[in-house]
Amino acid sequence: MHYSQSHEWVKVTNSHATIGVSFFAQKELGEIVYIELPKLGAEVKSGDEIVVLESTKAAADVYAPISGIIDEVNLNLKDNPELINESPQSSGWLVKIRITHIEELEQLMTEEAYQDYIDGKSASKNE
Repeated sequence: MHYSQSHEWVKVTNSHATIGVSFFAQKELGEIVYIELPKLGAEVKSGDEIVVLESTKAAADVYAPISGIIDEVNLNLKDNPELINESPQSSGWLVKIRITHIEELEQLMTEEAYQDYIDGKSASKNE
């Protein structure tokens, strides 16, 4: 898996990417109560807003960590947004895209680098 600095994860299978929010992000947001998903077929560029999550704490935008075409959205989240909290990196996935710029993966973090990144954020919060 790859991770972005805005706490999205990307799992690549062939020329498709499954995208969701990290455990860290869902914990920071709190209980997710509503989700706004993108339209199928939408073309997105890395950094574009693709999903809006509303929680009991705040609303948050989810950004495309990689460019592509939205091929699938997780419709289970419409009626069960809590899946994002229960299983953010499996059944709580958000969208699947057909990748158009595979080289963008090089800009994302490995799991180890992401863990170091969030550990650094947590440490600076506690100072």
